[in-house]
Amino acid sequence: MSSAFDVLWVEKYRPRSLKEIVNQEDIVKRLTKFVEERNMPHLLFAGPAGTGKTTAAHALARDLYGDSYRQFVLELNASDERGINVIREKVKEFARSRTPPGIPFKIIILDEADNMTSDAQQALRRLMELYSASTRFILIANYPSKIIDPIQSRCAFFRFQPLRKEDVVERLRFIADNEGVEYEDDALETIYEISEGDMRKAINILQSAAALGRVTVDSVFKVVGMARPREVRDMLKAALDGEFEAARTMLRRIMIEYGLSGEDIVRQIHKEIFGNELKMPEEQRVLIADYLGEIHYRLVEGSDDDIQLTAFLAWLTVLGRHAS
Repeated sequence: MSSAFDVLWVEKYRPRSLKEIVNQEDIVKRLTKFVEERNMPHLLFAGPAGTGKTTAAHALARDLYGDSYRQFVLELNASDERGINVIREKVKEFARSRTPPGIPFKIIILDEADNMTSDAQQALRRLMELYSASTRFILIANYPSKIIDPIQSRCAFFRFQPLRKEDVVERLRFIADNEGVEYEDDALETIYEISEGDMRKAINILQSAAALGRVTVDSVFKVVGMARPREVRDMLKAALDGEFEAARTMLRRIMIEYGLSGEDIVRQIHKEIFGNELKMPEEQRVLIADYLGEIHYRLVEGSDDDIQLTAFLAWLTVLGRHAS
């Protein structure tokens, strides 16, 4: 196993070619067609974080230009360099440079393009028109609705889906085996549940947990700073059963032992309410979700975590007693 994080596993195990990308079969098929034709329109990659958007852009460029693809690709993170000056200077300068042999265009990758200012997007729209003969743009965004319509209409749209559980677990197992990491199968499935289809987050969790030794369910929850779902469920059940003091003791232990904020606990409670493990009538589930939203709003506005969560447990206790 690597003794340090000098080479992050996220980069080390990034797919290098389109054919290595999984769970995005339709997207890979369309992009491969562009490689075969050695031509493509401007592209807009959209979808949740960690689903392979940036990886697909690099894999496409590598398949087009070969291993020396970086000299024909300009990559900018629009969340850092999102002003109109960047668009006018860096992008314009690169767009004017020479094209690679055999392929009539270069590629500009704009990551997190949904963070660009409106003026920068207007400038980008004009550049996409002026230099379309020699430059192709790949815009990457988590929220494509923040991209202005004139740019969207100039791009072929690709929507990436969250990765399937089997694909994430298989990749984590491949990485762990290659790095000589001991692990429990349940731990890999737990990593998937926490990452919610975000492969980058899943690999980072695996590497962090591996730094503690054998990757177990306990070590996974420890490195991500989350309470085990069973403990949160036990707390909710105790409150609904009318055992307020027991539920409050569990709450304080979870907050202290895991170092969680009130918002962290609210998110886990929300997840448990709509999970399959906590059995309750739908009407009760609706009431709890409604009041939990109120508690979350108070916490966001600066209310005390302990007071608000204790009030929530007290409310649950009263609800449970009325229901029985």
